[in-house]
Order: sequence, then C-alpha cells, then structure tokens
Amino acid sequence: MKFSRLSGGLAAACLLISALAGSASAQGARDAYGNPKAAPSPRPMGSSTSRRAPSYSKPSYSSSSTSSSGTNSGVRFGFRGGLNVADLQGDAVQSFTSLAGYAPDGAIGKSMRPGFYAGVYATLPLGPGFAIEPGITYAEKGAVLTGTLPFPALDFLNAKVTGTARLAYVDVPVLAKVFVTPGFYLYAGPQASFLVSGKARVDASVLGFSAYKQDFDVSNQLRKVDFAAVAGLGYQFDNGFGISAGYDYGLTSLDAGNRFQAYNRVAKVGLNYSF
Repeated sequence: MKFSRLSGGLAAACLLISALAGSASAQGARDAYGNPKAAPSPRPMGSSTSRRAPSYSKPSYSSSSTSSSGTNSGVRFGFRGGLNVADLQGDAVQSFTSLAGYAPDGAIGKSMRPGFYAGVYATLPLGPGFAIEPGITYAEKGAVLTGTLPFPALDFLNAKVTGTARLAYVDVPVLAKVFVTPGFYLYAGPQASFLVSGKARVDASVLGFSAYKQDFDVSNQLRKVDFAAVAGLGYQFDNGFGISAGYDYGLTSLDAGNRFQAYNRVAKVGLNYSF
C-alpha cells in the first residue's frame, strides 16, 4: 500500500514539473523584436499519431506575414523623420567667423541650430530581441554664432551680427538594435556622413531689422566625409509606428586643412513607421 502511494506521488510530481517547464519555455521564447512567441498547441487526447507529409511555403516579409503575437518577425522596411538640434564642439567660433570673412571684436556667443532629418531604413533580425538596422538619412547640422558689430558708436542701435553654419549631410548609420522589452529598444553603432552642402550665412541687423545678409560657400574647406558614434532609444508600437530619440557624436574634425578642430554634435527626436 505504501509503495503504491509513493509511486502515485512521484508520478504526480513528474507531471507537475513537466507542466511548469513547458510553461516557462513558452514564456521565455521571444522573436527578434522582443515579442513573446506563442507556445505550440498541445495534441488533443485520442488524436491520431500518424505523420503528415511536410508542407513548404515561400517565406514572406510583407506586413501580412506576422507571428501569432501579431508582430512581423522578418525583415522590415520603413521611413523616419523628425527634428534635431545641432552644435559644433571645438574652436568652432573662431573657425566659422574666419571662413565667413568677418571677425567682430565684440563677444561672440554660440547656440544650437534647429533643423530636421528624414530617411529610410531596414531592420534585419538576427536573433531573439536583436537586429541590425542600416539606413540612409538626410540631416541638417551646424551651429549659430551671434556677436555685436565692431562699432562702439552704434551700440545704441542694438546692431548685431549672426553667423550660421548651415551644413547638410547624408547620414549612413549601421545600428545594432536590442529590444529590452516588447516594443522598447536601445540602439548604437557607427555612422558615416557625406557632406551635401556647407555654407556660412552672415546676417547683420539694426534695431531688429536685417541690414545685410550674405551666404558664403565653405564646402571646399570642409571634409567630405564625417564619422560619428550614434546611440539612442525608442519604442515600436504594434501598428508600425514608433518614436525614438538619439545623439550623434562626431569623431572627425570638419576642417579639411587641419587649421582648427570642430566636431558635429546632434541631438534628435522623431517618428518612424515600419511596414
């Protein structure tokens, strides 16, 4: 009698452990976008154990090819865009006042230049919660310099000079993307930026009215390729839309003649859509 009870208890314990292990395995499985994979349906009691001929279907990476959790686990393409604020670090004040052809004697202040970015990308899943995301993006960068005109007699006129470094690049990032939880991700990677346009705009104003405005092309004095380290975070919704914020840390000095040190710095926030 005792032996029968002991055997029954061991059998019940084995069934409980097996059920818990199966549940934990199903809960821990995730796709490349951090979404949990559904556990396979158990075979009903009394069903036939005969083997069926395997069927093969062509893989599809369209938006209709989704996992049972409702999220595409294959290659996804998309577009992104948003706002950025750019700055130049280093002796950028001296550099761009010299390139623009003016050097005011008064105090010069530097501020960030607002702009926009827009581009496309592809998300390539490589494993559970991990993907590589190359892209191509057009981005505005630069900085804004402000100072007073070197004429003390005109101080009462509130005369000012504003110099804007108006730089435009085509960014080509290759990002490693890690989904910490379903939807929420961190990203980081290298970026190569190709100079499209480089201008320095000088704008002189008196009593708030523009008195002089001129653009100087300085692209021939800037490096054609800039390298940067990129990092950020974001959240991808099930409907394809997402939000993200990041920072570009320039690693290459912009001056082609090595006369000064100036590096791009860009903070950005934007929206994206994956399909």
